[in-house]
Amino acid sequence: MRNIEIIIGSQMGSAEYVAEQLAEDLNTRSFNCNLHEQPDLSECNSHTWLLVTSTYGAGDYPENLLPFISQLTEASDLSHISFAIIGIGDSSYDTYNYAATNSEKLLVEKGAQILIPTLKIDVLDEALPEDTALAWLPQLSEVIEKNI
Repeated sequence: MRNIEIIIGSQMGSAEYVAEQLAEDLNTRSFNCNLHEQPDLSECNSHTWLLVTSTYGAGDYPENLLPFISQLTEASDLSHISFAIIGIGDSSYDTYNYAATNSEKLLVEKGAQILIPTLKIDVLDEALPEDTALAWLPQLSEVIEKNI
């Protein structure tokens, strides 16, 4: 079974709900998912990560993600990590999906390898965020399987 760390950055619960839906779907695809609602770098043992985060306030990380971002900033080498990101934001703001964008930049700077382009979900779209994420998920699953 393949392992994946699902790291959640959620202020109001929407990213958490999306992450839970993705974990359920990934479990049916023979993935063992570890959900991290209060992420800690020392607890992310798998080399494959899926970060699901909203953007809070004026382009900020959700509060529960701040300690994890500090740990990533202090890390010297994350070249053993492959990752994908789903950002949930509101396109009416200038800081649309900044948490996802900044997380991607940070991980790449630390040597981590991006598996698939970041999915940026706009809450103003008609589709529910979880439906958009679930429609994107087979692409991620396929890329992970090719890299194993």
